[in-house]
Amino acid sequence: MQVKEMEPLCAHTTFRIGGPAAFYLVPEQAEEVKKAIAFANERELPFLTIGRGSNILFPDEGYDGVVIEVGRGMEHIELMDDGRIRAAAGTGVGALAAAAARESLSGLEFASGIPGTLGGAVTMNAGAYGGEIRDCLVSATVLDADGAIQELEKDELELGYRTSVIQKKGYIVLEALFQMKEGDRRAIQQRMREMNESRRQKQPLEYPSAGSTFKRPEGNFAGKLIEDAGLRGYRVGDAQVSEKHCGFVINRGNATAAQVRELIAHVQEKVFQMSGIKLEPEVKII
Repeated sequence: MQVKEMEPLCAHTTFRIGGPAAFYLVPEQAEEVKKAIAFANERELPFLTIGRGSNILFPDEGYDGVVIEVGRGMEHIELMDDGRIRAAAGTGVGALAAAAARESLSGLEFASGIPGTLGGAVTMNAGAYGGEIRDCLVSATVLDADGAIQELEKDELELGYRTSVIQKKGYIVLEALFQMKEGDRRAIQQRMREMNESRRQKQPLEYPSAGSTFKRPEGNFAGKLIEDAGLRGYRVGDAQVSEKHCGFVINRGNATAAQVRELIAHVQEKVFQMSGIKLEPEVKII
């Protein structure tokens, strides 16, 4: 297991923001995840798990604890009978969707452009273009707060809009099982290409960001509310509400976490004044 000290977190997040972690660990199997947690507990330090850092904002001062990357070392896809796929938590969601498509298996097309790992996607029930992880998820194997490995069926996971029992109880996803549907490979891959082209046209993929900054309010859209509040392109330093898609806060080059937090707070205040709706961040702010 890789162990690094004072590792810059800006190198491990899609926002490209964040000071150093006291320790940065990269386990390669479930037992090493346990050891990583023990490493933190022995030193009486807090710990956090991340995948590819695609939905998180670390502070500029860094994190005085242990960051555990359940990513690079835990990438594995197993194609099973009857259209089932088992994958390890560090597997990229896009890679999983592509593997399913090659086998003419449908159900994860929506996920082809999601930049995170399977662990994070299951934890927050990631979704896009009308699809969600729970649509084809069968079960998830997790490490619970007591260090025990258990398999939770879909109904036990309490999957809702960007939430789950995993998130609520601080579990760590180790792997997940999916049930896919037989389909036409060319049609599946064409649908994925169309979705990814739509992303390129509508989302500011040319800038570092953490994806959609706010959760979708019931019966509305965060991006529209932000635009209606006159905040398209609004900046605090190098943190900016994207001019391409107001639902994204982007890093134009040297944005700090403090600037992003200030920008998020300003957006929340202005949108609330205009609409009475309090936007809730989707990005995990440490």
